[in-house]
Amino acid sequence: MAWLEVSIRTSRDLAEQVSATLESHDALAVTTQAASEPGGAPPPPEKEIFEPELGTTPLWSEVEVRGLFDESVQRGAVIEALQESVAFSTPEQIQWRRIEDQAWERAWLDRFEPMQFGKRLWIVPRGMRAETGRNATVIRLDPGLAFGTGAHATTALCLEWIDAAKLKGKFVVDYGCGSGVLAIAAALKGARRVIAVDNDPQALEACDMNARANHVHGQVVSCLPEHYPALLSDTLRGLDGVDVMLANILARPLKQLAPTLGGSLRPGGQLVLSGLLDSQADSVRRAYLRDFGKLAATRRDGWARLDGSKRKRPRD
Repeated sequence: MAWLEVSIRTSRDLAEQVSATLESHDALAVTTQAASEPGGAPPPPEKEIFEPELGTTPLWSEVEVRGLFDESVQRGAVIEALQESVAFSTPEQIQWRRIEDQAWERAWLDRFEPMQFGKRLWIVPRGMRAETGRNATVIRLDPGLAFGTGAHATTALCLEWIDAAKLKGKFVVDYGCGSGVLAIAAALKGARRVIAVDNDPQALEACDMNARANHVHGQVVSCLPEHYPALLSDTLRGLDGVDVMLANILARPLKQLAPTLGGSLRPGGQLVLSGLLDSQADSVRRAYLRDFGKLAATRRDGWARLDGSKRKRPRD
């Protein structure tokens, strides 16, 4: 059995619309990746970033959206729909190729494998089918365009915490949101409102795109750090703090932000810190001693997550 793959070269701003058009015409799978170089050469390896270094937030200005179809697909209908929905000016932007069954298994399934976190939380590339079991919480996240996909140990540690947490009706903050994967996971677990904060406008753009793709854009609201206090005040409307604070960033900013992160939580609220090396856990923990009696450490691959509850009464 063979497949047909269509590749559409377009701007990042139109990628979501192109993907939706392909899915509406029964694409079996859809993904977005860095656009190939002039002449059709593959993009340099540094452009294909699935889990970049912490603190970096790359987004491509030009991308290739690829859709996989059964060999019987009517190419003309797909092309016509793309031209109507996106108004392509040149047919060269749309390319088709035949993929044999074994080539598909190597090129697609090996690279974009669904990931499970905890018992019921999954990240599955958009358009891919996955056997996640009943009552699973599934985040649809394109590993080509997003950063912070769960592959890094620090992200995985946070997602596992979210999987086990009871978040229905809670107010949550994802500080240093990147792709928004933690914010989206919290919203899908039932959080009433999630504030996603990042100092990079491109990260906020990615967060918003991913929230829309997962149908939680109404629950997740993003902002720059300078707008966070006003948004937090408006969200709480007299309440004494948020219920959960997630922060997957680096050790130094975690320590510098201790008054902001800890101060945003209500008494008894849950703090989850990640992005720190195992050797940095104790120094980060000390920065939060006043408001948190104990922050338990969970370690993996040289990284650590700290989590615990805010004291009912601050220590003098």
